Order: sequence, then structure tokens, then C-alpha cells
Amino acid sequence: MILVSSCLIGEEVRYDGRHQLNSSLKTLVDDGKAIAACPELMGGLLVPRTPAEIIGGAGEDVWQGTAQVMTRDGRDVTADYKAGAERFLELCLKHDITTVILKENSPSCGFQAIYDGTFSGEKIAGEGVTTALLLANGIKIYSEKNFINK
Repeated sequence: MILVSSCLIGEEVRYDGRHQLNSSLKTLVDDGKAIAACPELMGGLLVPRTPAEIIGGAGEDVWQGTAQVMTRDGRDVTADYKAGAERFLELCLKHDITTVILKENSPSCGFQAIYDGTFSGEKIAGEGVTTALLLANGIKIYSEKNFINK
């Protein structure tokens, strides 16, 4: 079983109430080969919500306490992002999921890139909060950009 970010299968769960449908990934879910979830919703965040970015580093830094997830209007949502990541990991463990496909650039799900924390649209190399936790627990991560359905 594979776990896929909900926004990638057409669920309108992004911060802006939209989705990022990837038809191939939706087919995996429709065929019962994958399930979908959103770590940000699992952490208690709502749709729509104020955009958030990691300030002071990347996902691993959030877990080490040296970076925070902040909204554009200055609200600290680090605890929400960490809670969602922990619930997402629990879902992986419950369903014996070892492969996850996440949405690149997200402060939760970014795998190779995230926004730089300035809300300017600039990106940096790094991973999101959920991605960092999953990697630390031996889960194989792909983004929608580097997953090839075989």
C-alpha cells in the first residue's frame, strides 16, 4: 500500500482550498493500491488557511527545535504541523506503508524543495516537517515530480 498526499488526488485541501490533481496518483487510489491523507488537516488546520512556511531552516530543523512553521500573518503553527506529521506517520505504521508520495514545496510535504520562509515565492533545498519525520522512520519518499508508476 502507498500513501499519497490528498491534494494530489484532487481533494481540495490545500491552504487556498484548491488541489493539485495528478491523474496517475488518483488512479492508484481509485484502484485500491493507495490511500490518501493530508498531514496539515490531520494536525487540525482548516481549509482555507493562511499560507505557512518554515522559518529558520527545514523540516529536520523544526524537529530539532531550531526552526518554526509560521503563517504569513505571524502565527506560529509549528505544533499543528508536528501533530499532523505524527498522525501521518501513525497511519503509515497502522497500514504497513513504506512508500509515500508527497506534494513538493509544501512546508509539510516538500521532499527536495520548500519555500524559503520569506513568503517571496523563492525556494530552497530542504524537506517539510512530515517528510523529515517519515525519512527519520525509514519511509521511502517520492514527490509527485519524481514518482514513476511502474
